[in-house]
Amino acid sequence: MDKLNEGQRLIFCYKFTFQNIALSLIYCLGLCTYAIADGTITGTVKFDGTAPVSRLVHMDADPVCYAVNHGNVHLPSLVLGDNNTLGNVFVYIKNDDVPIEKLYPCPFQAAVVDQGGCNYTPHVIGVMVGQKVRFLNPDGTLHNVHAMCKINPEFNASMPDFRKELEVAFDKPEFMFPIRCDVHPWMQAWMAVMPHPFFAVTGPDGRFEIKNVPAGTYEIEAWHEKLESKSETVTVVDNTTQRADFTFSRPK
Repeated sequence: MDKLNEGQRLIFCYKFTFQNIALSLIYCLGLCTYAIADGTITGTVKFDGTAPVSRLVHMDADPVCYAVNHGNVHLPSLVLGDNNTLGNVFVYIKNDDVPIEKLYPCPFQAAVVDQGGCNYTPHVIGVMVGQKVRFLNPDGTLHNVHAMCKINPEFNASMPDFRKELEVAFDKPEFMFPIRCDVHPWMQAWMAVMPHPFFAVTGPDGRFEIKNVPAGTYEIEAWHEKLESKSETVTVVDNTTQRADFTFSRPK
């Protein structure tokens, strides 16, 4: 570089700068294509009527589980908040409605499923195809992760007390399969492997938000493991927020 004259140095700097700009543009186009859109879908999920009481799980068989939970616990399949808002509802854009010409790269950050307290947290989770999923075992007791897939390969991985982490990824889209622990039969979670990022899971407040949705008309579905799914049609416009509220009730 020291032997270059002033003109050669300028040409070199221009080339270097241009290459960096080009690489940045390629990176942005590959990873941020869907982030340009600015439509948002938001809403609240509620339960109508008197909810059934969740089954009580007796954890006495495993002293570690019993001690961590300070006794027995109720299953997390029906989680209600104030004003009968409903948690653990998976809200998503139906796959057939998502623009196929867009690129939806999976997040670099791994999704985490914690087995602490001898329960899966979160109880309902969505990940993208190819995204890493990290299962944690902080309990100091034996667990096993049994992913009961139908499209992706089913696996059953033992996690003894000394194995604190297991990392996997799913290569194909697959909607809602159970993940269970054969050692503790009450332990169950639900996972959806999605080809796009337009999904959310409600907390006890029943709220959800799906960001960066391309403009268009979509069928939005709300899924619950015990209740019949609900759907709404929403038209998204750039730089606006659209609402889609859902109400579930007990099957008759």
